[in-house]
Amino acid sequence: MSEELEEDTLLEFIVPEGEIGRLDAWLAAASDGFSRSRVQGLIKAGRMTINSQVCTKATEKVKAGDTIVLSIPPPVPAIPEPENIPLDIIFEDDDIVVIDKPAGIVVHPAPGHLTGTLVNALLYHCPTLAGIGGVARPGIVHRLDLDTSGVMIVAKSEKAMQVLTKEFASHQNVKKTYLALIHGKPNPLQGRIENLIGRSPYDRKKMAIVERNGKNAITNYKVISSSNGISLVECLIETGRTHQIRVHMASKGCPIVGDTTYGKSALDKSLSPIPQRQLLHAHKLELKHPITRKEMSFVSPIPNLFSQYIHQ
Repeated sequence: MSEELEEDTLLEFIVPEGEIGRLDAWLAAASDGFSRSRVQGLIKAGRMTINSQVCTKATEKVKAGDTIVLSIPPPVPAIPEPENIPLDIIFEDDDIVVIDKPAGIVVHPAPGHLTGTLVNALLYHCPTLAGIGGVARPGIVHRLDLDTSGVMIVAKSEKAMQVLTKEFASHQNVKKTYLALIHGKPNPLQGRIENLIGRSPYDRKKMAIVERNGKNAITNYKVISSSNGISLVECLIETGRTHQIRVHMASKGCPIVGDTTYGKSALDKSLSPIPQRQLLHAHKLELKHPITRKEMSFVSPIPNLFSQYIHQ
């Protein structure tokens, strides 16, 4: 997950002993790849705190022991173009389209993936989608990672976009169930994981369980079957944080098979065949239709790939 719309990147710095100086200059030197003018713009926009207090003065002095957090907004990609890419459509009407997303496709354009995305395919299939909820991510109310397969819903009307965005954000009337293959068995075999997930203070490209500057994340899991050191788990998530299930399973010492970011490469390499992607699947999505309010349930069958590693 993520599973929800892309969040800001939070960079945390602690000023070491013996260092002091002007805020913008210190941050430009401490951060990797950010110019002084870029840092000044972020400070002016209120995207920086010192010791949990918002600071908009680039000339502020920093001192040893100060905790500085810089919030970096996600880049805004160019307006996507329609592309004739096949879609596996589970359901469609005037207001929504439900897709069975394959692994290996990005949901919306982003740096490194400006074409060939699900949004490009959706714009070709439904030209009126352009502009619904914004030009960069038309109709998108939640996401699946590049290598996560399964059920996704997209809004086709402004009203549907408004309702779905609100309900996915509040986690009301939405039930999301995932299936995952993990290494080992979690203890206990069924449980609830609840903590804060935020950007890792050590690697801004990764998420982590944090003590502060994170968002509440809840995963209810249950082991369905186990064999040969691999378990099939069902995960019902009450929140939709970026990489939530991947981080939570890794925190139990049971990383998702094939997860190159939070997993264990030695365990993956011991499997035959060696997994080429993380084995995480959005199995079921239950919600109310945004317009009719009818209870709806959509299912994507477990991928055949999973059966290569475990027999149910």
